[in-house]
Amino acid sequence: MSFHRIRSNDEYRAAYAESVRDPHAFWAAQAEHFTWRKKWDAVLEWNFDAPEVKWFSGGKLNITENCLDRHLSTRGDKTAILWEPNDPGGPAQRISYRELHDRVCRYANVLKRNGVQKGDRVCIYMPMIPELVVAVLACARIGAIHSVVFAGFSAQSIADRILDANAAFVLTSDGMVRGAKNIPVKAVVDEALRSCPGVKRVIVTQRTGDPVTMQEGRDVWMHMETGFVDADCPAEEMDAEDPLFILYTSGSTGKPKGVVHTCGGYMVYTDYTFRNVFQYEENDVFWCTADVGWITGHSYIIYGPLLAGATSLMFEGVPTFPDAGRFWQVIDKHQVNIFYTAPTAIRSLMAQGLDFVNPYSLASLKVIGSVGEPINEEAWHWYKEHIGKNNCPIVDTWWQTETGGILISSMAGVTDEKPSYAAWPIPGVQPVLLTAEGKEILENDVEGLLAIKFPWPSIIRTTYGDHERCRQTYFSSYKGYYFTGDGARRDSEGRYRIIGRVDDVINVSGHRFGTAEIENAINESEWVVESAVVGYPHDIKGQGIYAYVIPEKPITDPDQARAEILATVTKVIGPIAKPDKIQFVSGLPKTRSGKIMRRILRKVAENELGSLGDTSTLLDPAVVEEITNNRL
Repeated sequence: MSFHRIRSNDEYRAAYAESVRDPHAFWAAQAEHFTWRKKWDAVLEWNFDAPEVKWFSGGKLNITENCLDRHLSTRGDKTAILWEPNDPGGPAQRISYRELHDRVCRYANVLKRNGVQKGDRVCIYMPMIPELVVAVLACARIGAIHSVVFAGFSAQSIADRILDANAAFVLTSDGMVRGAKNIPVKAVVDEALRSCPGVKRVIVTQRTGDPVTMQEGRDVWMHMETGFVDADCPAEEMDAEDPLFILYTSGSTGKPKGVVHTCGGYMVYTDYTFRNVFQYEENDVFWCTADVGWITGHSYIIYGPLLAGATSLMFEGVPTFPDAGRFWQVIDKHQVNIFYTAPTAIRSLMAQGLDFVNPYSLASLKVIGSVGEPINEEAWHWYKEHIGKNNCPIVDTWWQTETGGILISSMAGVTDEKPSYAAWPIPGVQPVLLTAEGKEILENDVEGLLAIKFPWPSIIRTTYGDHERCRQTYFSSYKGYYFTGDGARRDSEGRYRIIGRVDDVINVSGHRFGTAEIENAINESEWVVESAVVGYPHDIKGQGIYAYVIPEKPITDPDQARAEILATVTKVIGPIAKPDKIQFVSGLPKTRSGKIMRRILRKVAENELGSLGDTSTLLDPAVVEEITNNRL
């Protein structure tokens, strides 16, 4: 029995029970509707100790045939990618499934013409333009392994990733426009390649028309190369367990980890979660605001929506340009039905006030979602009331680069939702809470370490070139489990709430507090836009709480503001959770994906200013200097 599309809470319960009772049959049923060149020999083989996980082994397919070719007869004229440029006055692009297929095949033939072969690693460093989606799918079409690097990372970050993956090919653009900025993308690549002698070819797409340096024998223009090829490019046959892409994520050591995802299981899982979590309907316009440089963009701008035959909106700009109403303007302009963004964006727009929201109807919205970090309760209610107009279910999705797709989330309008709770595991996902000693906590209304005891189809397979690092990072802490690194709370009915990284737990006088818990309390103060807390050595308590707070408005009386914030924390959690120090800041050190780098904040709080590490890849490195200069 297939539970491919879940329509009610009863169906969810039945699907979940079936997925645990017979996961092989459950996932085989989900895989049936895809185009396979050859059916699989075994649905699943796994061993978390090695670790080794294989889904649909022996199955042969190409994921782009499932994203593109199989839709041509029924959805050929339907918009696949709806591109909204940075400039609100610029023309949007509507690229049909037929046109996208044509462009992917031409780009794939350009890759082959320039020496790219099955199994080669291809680094992609491009802005949020349609050619980025085309480039990703062109790699997959010919069996090359794409490694997308966010077009905002430094030259050193690109070089590190190229060298780690031993990538011989780079796909990029001349420049990019982002908000009011014009950024010379190709120049950053040129700087990176000074330390990457193994790169044979750089293929450059025109976006801005700005002059660039082209190195003879290495660099070629995409628009010139397409003149040498046609649109006939049969898809390469891939094994279900062949690598599809490498995506680098921050490591605790500072050296990025190349997370590897494979063709078959990733395909089945991203499609399944896209359809069910968002309750996608055939004519919906789906907008995920992430960058393709992150896993969210891979899974829910490109692969998940295209596998489902959806219209996926891709946005080049930023939420505050030309003003803080840009997201809402785009929703009305394109009649977006499903909107998926990050709590960081929600909180920053919330701080700008309703004057930027009220001019827009937002009546087309049916589902709103959040991704990237737990959404605090205040932001959840603002999002629900002012963006969803109290008509839209919120899906607060929890997952990781390593998981490939959403693992815990309510399903829009199908299962219930609860503010600050990701809620329910996706069918096939078996989460557990563990004690520090690794014992499963079976009852509800408890907190523990979040682990998964059974593989799902899009689980990480390895870290590129270093399988032992994969084992050590994810599978060695607790034998027989994938350890997420997060702590979580399970309420009396079984919903899950993520309470932050385990290393983001502060022990105050023997009481454990998740940083997210304290931050949520601080953020409820009317003085606060956003906050981050870390622990620091305290003579009496063991650890004290150091809070970095972005104020709602300029602070004229810091003592009054601190007193009112402390009163809020006391009210929400209790006096024991009150921060010992509150430093007002203009911003927080964040990665490009919006993740707060608490490692840096911890070093500042501990007065270890000489060991902050590399800050060049942060969204705004200048914030670190401001914070260190004003340390309390």
